[in-house]
Amino acid sequence: MLSNPIGRLRLVGLVEGISFLVLLGIAMPLKYAAGMPEAVKYVGWAHGGLFMLYLAALGQASGETDWGLKKIAAAFIAAVVPFGTFIYDRQLKADEQALLARSA
Repeated sequence: MLSNPIGRLRLVGLVEGISFLVLLGIAMPLKYAAGMPEAVKYVGWAHGGLFMLYLAALGQASGETDWGLKKIAAAFIAAVVPFGTFIYDRQLKADEQALLARSA
């Protein structure tokens, strides 16, 4: 999975997606229901860093493949929609398999 840019994007996307769900589903309720703003602070920092890493991986993957603006935009939108990276991972998996088949 880490041997090609699409595999790295998939991995970072899955971790970033988990951090987004933790932020929305655990940290935000803790902040507003339990009065614990620290949860959002720390989970938000982690999620922000992972989001930046996702953007870097997206830039690398798009630079090393023949992706057009439409595919890049779809990958970006997937990162800002809850569960988006998990849904988009199916497309990335197919792209990764096609990339591996071409290089073999």
